[in-house]
Amino acid sequence: MDFRELTYVLAIARYQNITRAAEALYITQPTLTRFLQTLEHQMGQKLFRKLGHRFVLTYAGERYVAKATEILNLKKELDQEMSDIIEKHQGVLKIAFPTMRGAYMLPCTLPVFHQMYPCVSLHVFEERSSQLEGMLLNGDADLAFFNLPIKNPSIDYEVIKHEEILVVMSAQHPLANQGIVREGGKFPWIDLNLLKDEPFILQIPGQRTRETVDQLCKSMDFTPRIKLETSNIPAAVQLAGKGYGCFFVTETHLSHITQTEPVACFSIGNPSTTVDFVAAFRKNSYLSYHARAYISIVKNFT
Repeated sequence: MDFRELTYVLAIARYQNITRAAEALYITQPTLTRFLQTLEHQMGQKLFRKLGHRFVLTYAGERYVAKATEILNLKKELDQEMSDIIEKHQGVLKIAFPTMRGAYMLPCTLPVFHQMYPCVSLHVFEERSSQLEGMLLNGDADLAFFNLPIKNPSIDYEVIKHEEILVVMSAQHPLANQGIVREGGKFPWIDLNLLKDEPFILQIPGQRTRETVDQLCKSMDFTPRIKLETSNIPAAVQLAGKGYGCFFVTETHLSHITQTEPVACFSIGNPSTTVDFVAAFRKNSYLSYHARAYISIVKNFT
């Protein structure tokens, strides 16, 4: 099988532009143009239709790309498995983190992995959580680390840690001393209804913590008064410490944020609200020993 042919078509589909695709493939634009013309002639149908300077997939092209992605993923898994069998401590591992999570996890995990497997090349991506599932499915990442829920049934996962979602506010807030100490709880608990008139800073829609918070608020018939939406978690914690509003954040994130102003932290829900931090990968795919080793390192770190 000519895997190069599949790679060329996927590049055109990704960039929707012959020139950019050719640059990414390190070939000339005329070479890629002739390749596509020859392939479409051999197949007897168009894979792309041209809209201005953009190359947009036809229905046949969509099916071609879907199967080509599956084939190349299987080829990569075969290569990984064969490499494991002959015990070559070489290879490539592609991992992806949400930007905030990567900021504190990568410095602690990459050096450990490199010491164990100095000949394995790590490709690291930092993207919004909503993009990570797509990176797994199209083969851009072998592993992705984020909080549940997972939306695509073709993705499987291994739980790394159960994390509690807290609400934080300025330590000087009038309600900062209203927490109730509960047996077995790591943090004092507060009734969200006490905060019904307070301004809130929320993560932007689409972020996984925001989805969990929205579900919690809906179940409790609580509507937060939104003052600001932001994807910048450290900034939101700092704003909460300065009395700008209350903010929902996972305990792990909070423990890695340097705070210039102290915050009061509270459990919420009944009796608390937790999310699962997971290592995600394509369902039924082969995970190399390098990938499993990295999952173990992340578990030890958290």
